[in-house]
Amino acid sequence: MRILVLGGGGREHALCYMLSKSKYLKALYCIPGNGGISKVAHIPPEISLTDFDKIAEFCLKERIDLVIPGPEEPLVKGIRDFLTTRGVRVFGPDRWASQLEGSKAFAKEVMKKAGVLTADFVVFNSYEEARAYVQKKDSPLVVKADGLCAGKGVFVCNSKEEALEALKKIFIERVFGEAGDKVVIEERLEGEEASYIVITDGEHFKALPTSQDHKRLYDQDKGPNTGGMGAYSPAPLITPEIKTQIEENIILPILKTLKEEGHPYLGFLYAGLMISEGKPYVLEFNCRLGDPEAQAILPRLENDLLEVLLSALEGNLKSLTLKEKEKASVCVVMASKGYPEKYVKGLEISGLDEAESLEDIIVFHAGTKKEGNKFYTNGGRVLGVTALGDTIPKAKEKAYKAVSLIHFEGAHYRKDIGDKALKYLG
Repeated sequence: MRILVLGGGGREHALCYMLSKSKYLKALYCIPGNGGISKVAHIPPEISLTDFDKIAEFCLKERIDLVIPGPEEPLVKGIRDFLTTRGVRVFGPDRWASQLEGSKAFAKEVMKKAGVLTADFVVFNSYEEARAYVQKKDSPLVVKADGLCAGKGVFVCNSKEEALEALKKIFIERVFGEAGDKVVIEERLEGEEASYIVITDGEHFKALPTSQDHKRLYDQDKGPNTGGMGAYSPAPLITPEIKTQIEENIILPILKTLKEEGHPYLGFLYAGLMISEGKPYVLEFNCRLGDPEAQAILPRLENDLLEVLLSALEGNLKSLTLKEKEKASVCVVMASKGYPEKYVKGLEISGLDEAESLEDIIVFHAGTKKEGNKFYTNGGRVLGVTALGDTIPKAKEKAYKAVSLIHFEGAHYRKDIGDKALKYLG
């Protein structure tokens, strides 16, 4: 098959890495790609992820059999609807179903209809009304810009003052532009977060290995939210009992509701969860693989990934068995100095060959570019260094050994990725 992956981050490198091993693959392309992806996939001359006409033109010219969108933006803007009408298959939900991620208010209403456990919420279209509501509340709140904000539109507030400041940033300062035309204000749930991602054909699903992301910039979950500073898999927080609750009380009801609405969900469905007092609550849904969760999850799959995706496309997931490697994984994100705010690009990266020569190490590129035989920083999150090990502590040790060999000016990374698992592992 001739495959096109859309995106240029660590998640897309992980997808391309796994797809490149498939016995069904004839040619692999990635738009726009990055420095590391160029090792395993062809990268065409620059095409924007939102230029659907040029993407369609490329697909027809190169006889692409399947398009796999990595990030949320093309899905939310309707890439599947657009390409399907032109005879190109897409692995991902249609525009309507993608609003599960594209609009937090939409997702809340679908959850309400499906009877899925989530925090109590109110939706506001104006600063004045939202401000008046917050003034009356004494409990901790979470303030969310409604639209896509690259993982930075959620404010977990410890006080009324913080909630009011979040409203000011969204409505008055317009830091998220049109994504902040509406806000969702939730009661704050207490507990521990986990990521649960499934592959679904709209009716049946297969759960990918469990994982846990680390959103905050600094160790011990301090500092601002980011797109993710690391992940590990499996997540022992998700016990067999909780796994059953997630599948029976969240995944199946959501899929059933979407199908009843006339939009059966095809693709990766990501549930961001809060495990509180032994019950899973949904914080958010994403319409794609997580990043950096994908970098921790996909290397643990024993299956041919392309074969799995084809089974979903053809409605045959029910008969497929997903197999996980016995090994655990830890992915440590190396970020540019200043991320998630302003940062410098174009810094040379050294030590990649040394790190990748270590056993059980895969270095996934995110914000990089390749010039000649050298790699340079080209984004906020630069690399995702993933290690496999017999246990999470052993995988962590390997990952940080590899990280210590990689250098670029001002490189920042957390030192505690995987530590949350230790209390469950004794």
